[in-house]
Amino acid sequence: MAAKQQYYYGLGRRKSATARARLYTKGSGSIQINGLPAVEYFDDNSKLEVELREPLRLVDMNDDHDITIVVRGGGIHGQVGACRLAISKAIAELNDDLRGTLKRESLLKRDPREKERKKYGLRKARKTEQFSKR
Repeated sequence: MAAKQQYYYGLGRRKSATARARLYTKGSGSIQINGLPAVEYFDDNSKLEVELREPLRLVDMNDDHDITIVVRGGGIHGQVGACRLAISKAIAELNDDLRGTLKRESLLKRDPREKERKKYGLRKARKTEQFSKR
């Protein structure tokens, strides 16, 4: 049995998605999401891949750390946002000096916007019947 590798943990949430990231100190720069490589998980969508790797690019950590992420809930964009926040928090835990760099780019903030609930008597959260004056 192999020795346990040291890692740093980060939790990220966005809309209804929750991501738990582990940033391993030694590695080859791979990102695994729910057991799949990130490219495969996001169906070769390069925009999502770039957004996911933004915290790593910002602090020049692309090739020397492995990251495993478990993400649940939400849609694909909410999951990317949750993963990005989780990675940012793990990097901040790894090296406190990088916290300011991530904070300046608003990567350590949770985006609080969520879907508003539908109200009784309305068609959607805010959509009403067309008003008729006469």
